[in-house]
Amino acid sequence: MPRKSTVAATPPPTDGHIIDIDLSEEMRASYLEYSYSVIYSRALPDARDGLKPVQRRILFQMDRMNLRPDRPHVKCSRVVGDVMGRLHPHGDSAIYDALVRLAQPFTMRLPLVDGHGNFGSLDDGPAAARYTEARLAAPALALTADIDEGTVDFSPNYDFSDEEPDVLPAAFPNLLVNGTSGIAVGMATNMPPHNLGEVVAAARHLIDHPDATLDDLMAFVPGPDLPCGGMIVGLDGVRDAYATGRGTFKTRATARIENVTARKKGIVVTELPYMVGPERVIEKIKDAVSSKKLQGITDVSDFTDRNNGTRLVIGVKNGYNPEAVLAQLYKHTPLEDSFGINNVCLVDGKPSTLGLRELLNVFVNHRLEVVERRTRFRLGKREERMHLVEGLLIAILDIDEVIAVVRSSDDTATARTRLMQVFDLSEPQASYILELQLRRLTKFSVIELEKERDELARDIEALRAILADDVLLRRVVSRELADVSKQFSTPRRTVLVGAAGQGAGVLSGGTQVPGGAGAKASAAAQAALMAVNTKDVPLTVPDDPCTVVLSSTGLVARLNGTEEPARGGSRQSHDAVRSVVSTTARSQVGALTNRGRLVRVDVVAMPEVPRTEGAPSFAGGTPLDLLADVEADEKVVGLASFADDAPPIVLATAKGVVKRVKPGDVPERLDAWDVISLADSDEVVFGGNAADDSQLIFITTDAQLLRFDATKVRPQGRSASGMAGIAVHDGAHVLSVSVVSNDLLAEAEVVTVADSDEDTLLGSGGQSAKVTPLDRFPAKGRGTGGVRAQRFLRGESELSLAWVGVGPARAVGAGGQPVDLPEVNEKRDASGSPVPAPIAAIG
Repeated sequence: MPRKSTVAATPPPTDGHIIDIDLSEEMRASYLEYSYSVIYSRALPDARDGLKPVQRRILFQMDRMNLRPDRPHVKCSRVVGDVMGRLHPHGDSAIYDALVRLAQPFTMRLPLVDGHGNFGSLDDGPAAARYTEARLAAPALALTADIDEGTVDFSPNYDFSDEEPDVLPAAFPNLLVNGTSGIAVGMATNMPPHNLGEVVAAARHLIDHPDATLDDLMAFVPGPDLPCGGMIVGLDGVRDAYATGRGTFKTRATARIENVTARKKGIVVTELPYMVGPERVIEKIKDAVSSKKLQGITDVSDFTDRNNGTRLVIGVKNGYNPEAVLAQLYKHTPLEDSFGINNVCLVDGKPSTLGLRELLNVFVNHRLEVVERRTRFRLGKREERMHLVEGLLIAILDIDEVIAVVRSSDDTATARTRLMQVFDLSEPQASYILELQLRRLTKFSVIELEKERDELARDIEALRAILADDVLLRRVVSRELADVSKQFSTPRRTVLVGAAGQGAGVLSGGTQVPGGAGAKASAAAQAALMAVNTKDVPLTVPDDPCTVVLSSTGLVARLNGTEEPARGGSRQSHDAVRSVVSTTARSQVGALTNRGRLVRVDVVAMPEVPRTEGAPSFAGGTPLDLLADVEADEKVVGLASFADDAPPIVLATAKGVVKRVKPGDVPERLDAWDVISLADSDEVVFGGNAADDSQLIFITTDAQLLRFDATKVRPQGRSASGMAGIAVHDGAHVLSVSVVSNDLLAEAEVVTVADSDEDTLLGSGGQSAKVTPLDRFPAKGRGTGGVRAQRFLRGESELSLAWVGVGPARAVGAGGQPVDLPEVNEKRDASGSPVPAPIAAIG
């Protein structure tokens, strides 16, 4: 037998005695009562309108308070007080928490309350109710619409002083659109938000095709659509949840790789997983970096604000693959999170776990019932009005007799009875005639009444047709759903991506992508695909051979491999290559400036661009001035390798001085150092590497060309001033210096461009150009004046551009467009030919 305990009950005022109660029975009954209250009155939503009791009471009371979108906001304290006093006696904090959630755009996919003030964020709570204001948002009106037309049942409130609706009419599937979460006794619910347009489309399909399968409905609702955007990776768990009501899926932040500074790449996070805040992410990143779980991260900055949304910038160390670092972040931080779907809700007052089809079916049946009840209500009102209008028309047509009957009656009751007998009227008709105003006795009033009677007859016929035909009823429900979708739906925010190598992914906007790859996807979709396929990316950039190229406009980039950039190919808009250095990805190269300084530059900080059949594309390049620590008025004139096994570094100045520097003479602890002592008013115009088996070619502005062996310039120390390279005439200066290997002399070309002072070359922009094989110019001794490379035409006095290198040479205009050069001229001392457009650079 169960053990009994004696409990002293509270004695009545006049008769006190002790009652023996079985404690186990009392606890069981009390716990069951508590469980029932939590399950049915607090934690679980109704499958029809998707609202918990407190949410339903808030929206209903705000509707009764007339807090519509076109009315001013009111203090949340007032709303909370009215809800608590009239409908929900469970404490103001619970009511205010529910009110705040209904207004948070990061929680609700379609907020139902328009909040004014601080309603909190993912990391911070809201301000107190006395500081915030609220009113109904426009979508909430769709939930409460037609509530006074007999569409739903009402029940007494907690003290039987008022009534509240058992459910709202709900013109859209709120439970799927906004989702919900709650913990009851022995059960819990957790449902993600969805896109309104997609859910409505599925509901309308189910209305037209009651036997639709889950696959049919998932063609419209491929997966959740979270308020904060982000990505859902792997759709198997989503399908499980839609089939059984339970499932799990992974959410990921939307991130992209950017150049956060000129020298540094970073990961920019613009969308976070559902219900994950920036502060939580930053805290977890710091913890993971401290515990050595994350590598390659320099800093984390939060630029999130209400105007621009989420923006976390995670700095990546040079030499680390940002894609691999991002994969680490997904693994060790909340940038990747799991969401467990548990579709538990109340159906006919009982907790049930429903799949997608069942949820839509419950809503559709509810909506069919609401529209049917509304139709019956409107039909009754119109029939009642039709009855009164018909009686009024009878009275007006014989108004004199009506007046006589009324005047001859002793009281109102007698007049009503006589009118019913004389004109064969019902009691409501007779009463309505007795209330007739004299202004209604005009001829125009008769016309208005006849028009109203005809309109009422049409409405009654249409309403009766809806009630008599289930197809028409379903059509009305479908049309109203379409109107709500048109008014409130927004584009999909969450990108759905199938797991790597699995199924079809669905990208932002509903674009179907086979396997989640290879489609014309949005930037978010491309980021999602990158995130799925980063597991095999090495964490650090391998020290593979590469080629660094510098363009004539100062852009720098690196190409895989050490081959020279490909030549020839299609003519297209491009930049010209000025300098090429073979090195490795994790090494350094030197940027030579016009002040005679060499500045270290990390190769890994340079953007990698793909090799092309034609000239390298510098679309992804970055200005070298930003990567090199140069002054504002300092200009980079070339690149050079200062590795121990590299050829000597060569420099040439505007006054004709040349110098070769020993490559091993490099300070270890300096980021920049002088490599030549310049004379006053002189500057460096060229820098690079020159091996002993190469030649140096100088070209001056007065069209003098000199070439000689590099061995004639012995390497010197960093503090030396160099030696004579070319004798420069008065008024002229060195325009171009090139290094050409002896093995390639036969393939090298000389391109010179002269500007006309008189613009006599019609259609050429005042320029003439000349292309000549380099071997047509004889070698001369170092320090001499060389030979003439181009004979000036009338109006020409100096060269504006010159270039020597392995052909074919390319010329570009100021906008990067190709400019055709003249045919090769074998005469070294000939004049130039007109060019079709001004030339800005040659390479």
